[in-house]
Amino acid sequence: MGHREIYMAAPHMIDRLSILLVLLGVVSSRPSSSMLQGMNLPHMTWDVEEVSGKSFDYIIVGGGTAGCPLASTLSMKFSVLLVERGGSPYENPLVIEKKYYGLSLLETDYFSSLSQRFVSADGVSNLRGRVLGGSSAINGGFYSRASREFVERSGWDQEMVEKAYEWVESRVVFQPALTPWQTTTQFGLLQAGILPYNGYSLEHVEGTKIGGSIFDKSGIRHTSADLLRGGNPENVTVLLNATVKNIVFRNSSGGNETWATGISFIRSDQSTEETFEAFLNMANDSTAPQGDIILAAGAIGSPTILLLSGVGPPKHLEKFDIPVIVNLTGVGRDMKDSPCISLLADSRPMERPADPPQVTGIASDLKFVIEAGILPISFNTTLIPVAGKLAFPVSKGRLKLNSTDPRENPSVKFNYLNKEQDLRQCVEMVELLQRVVSSQAVTIFLGVEHKKGIMSGQEELSSFCKKNVRTFYHYHGGCPVGSVVDSDYRVHGVKGLRVVDGSTFLESPGTNPMATLMMLGRYQGMKILQERKSA
Repeated sequence: MGHREIYMAAPHMIDRLSILLVLLGVVSSRPSSSMLQGMNLPHMTWDVEEVSGKSFDYIIVGGGTAGCPLASTLSMKFSVLLVERGGSPYENPLVIEKKYYGLSLLETDYFSSLSQRFVSADGVSNLRGRVLGGSSAINGGFYSRASREFVERSGWDQEMVEKAYEWVESRVVFQPALTPWQTTTQFGLLQAGILPYNGYSLEHVEGTKIGGSIFDKSGIRHTSADLLRGGNPENVTVLLNATVKNIVFRNSSGGNETWATGISFIRSDQSTEETFEAFLNMANDSTAPQGDIILAAGAIGSPTILLLSGVGPPKHLEKFDIPVIVNLTGVGRDMKDSPCISLLADSRPMERPADPPQVTGIASDLKFVIEAGILPISFNTTLIPVAGKLAFPVSKGRLKLNSTDPRENPSVKFNYLNKEQDLRQCVEMVELLQRVVSSQAVTIFLGVEHKKGIMSGQEELSSFCKKNVRTFYHYHGGCPVGSVVDSDYRVHGVKGLRVVDGSTFLESPGTNPMATLMMLGRYQGMKILQERKSA
């Protein structure tokens, strides 16, 4: 096999796993009573009619990484409806068991798979979580806090952020025992010059470190859904397999204010014609609710729901005959995804067990993040890509509707490497990746020939970047703070509507965003409780 083939980026992996699902007995992701007994989880239902017509203090759309801790926190004082378009992670081995890591990324059907595939207008395949727990149910489980600088730029209270992180970590984060491949990766990163060595750390700092994991020592994954146990389960209703079509609005009696008062939703796997509604409780002696509709549907879902509800650029909404509720041109803009390049450490498909990343290298003033897992490409075959991402790309794009069916993916263009600065950094990152892949630790462990970097020169490396750019699955934007929501995450121009998820980020946390999104749900929940107490 030639040098170029050895260094090509690992291809996106999409296959059907129907045989595997039969072997594992995974015919449904509905939780059984035996699984949920003693877990102190809230009531979960697939019956939309059980919820239809009812009212709650808060309605959270999206039971993902941020939505679950937000619901848990608000439930300490108020009633909460949490609406999730997917099913439950419990009793599904593709979610729960570490030995099946990565297999959920291969099954991507239209309605019910744990992962929903979308291809950006750039031609890059990507994935969205579609299950209670969101992407924390399908990712590599790597947990690392955002840098203090990111927290400062976000305008958050450092002490409250610290407490929110600690609340999350006490429930779902564990120190991993390194596998042989992760130990090798650790030495490979150090030999490539990614220093200092920081050991086990949850902080986002320059150098090589072992991060936290949401897989415990028994190999069981703890998704953000487990954070629902941290609140008052008696105050939470989780509606599964329900997709929100739009937000329901009402004008105030004077006609000078617009309030979000409820949601319209459908069964995720059935017709869009049969719709149901749920509402916010009204304040005493008032026609306005005291609580909020809170979108936590992610960087793809939240801006899509706003557009479908008539909140967005008028010209775009008019194309779909959607009445304009709020002229908000920022919805769907400032979409960013961290460009990823991956090199195969070993080009031979093998039967090595899948292995999620536990070690990371953070280099060049936090600009590059390097990780190396063992990923399945079929039921019994794996590859070993060493992958790096540009943590802070300046290129950005836009999200637009494709249709008015809320289950369909919108059109998203990230404009990968569109800015010269991103392309220059990609070249620098590929040079670093080559040093890791050709390190003595990696080559000896894998039994492959020890080579220096194969590619060199600005032109060759730039061409390689453009041809092989992929995603690290860390996209954000679409409802950014400033243009779409204010510093309290309230949507401009309408009352009773907030967005709390990665769509509000103006930049990436730098590291894997899962920890920061879990923290954000807890943090904003505490902020809302403080607001209500003051009021």
